[in-house]
Amino acid sequence: MSYFGKTNIVMVGMPGAGKSTVGVLLAKEMSMNFLDVDVFIQGHEGRRLQDIIDNDGIDVFKHLEDKYLGEISVNSYIISTGGSAIYSTDGINHLKERGVVIYLSINLDTLKERLGDFSTRGVVIKPGQTFLDLYEERCKLYKASADLEIDCNGKTQDEIVEEIRKCLKA
Repeated sequence: MSYFGKTNIVMVGMPGAGKSTVGVLLAKEMSMNFLDVDVFIQGHEGRRLQDIIDNDGIDVFKHLEDKYLGEISVNSYIISTGGSAIYSTDGINHLKERGVVIYLSINLDTLKERLGDFSTRGVVIKPGQTFLDLYEERCKLYKASADLEIDCNGKTQDEIVEEIRKCLKA
């Protein structure tokens, strides 16, 4: 199966935007495999992302994320990246070579509702950086890397999956 000459569909977006949930549903709908990069990293490291960040720091985590993104070499997969994967230019470019990149965009209020206390979710945020600062910084990067942007506000997961499918057929 090929989209724009590529075999994978790569999801980017903020933590809580629905990349993993929508990715699994899309993989089922399109008879493709699914890879969650956060789970991939945790499996290889043998610990939770938040543990890596808390014990080793953001720079070590970003290095590991960059390393593992560069190691992904699969075909016919829906790939859900972690929210901070966008900071890995090499990693995102590596995935972009093999797949169409879809940005799942969602507004700040909805994200805050979904995330609750984001300090326990393995969110890469610099000391002193507000969630608004993080959101604005990342949204620009997601838009710049994406082949398609899907507005997820006010839509069900099934509606998002259907919208992605329609966009990929166009």
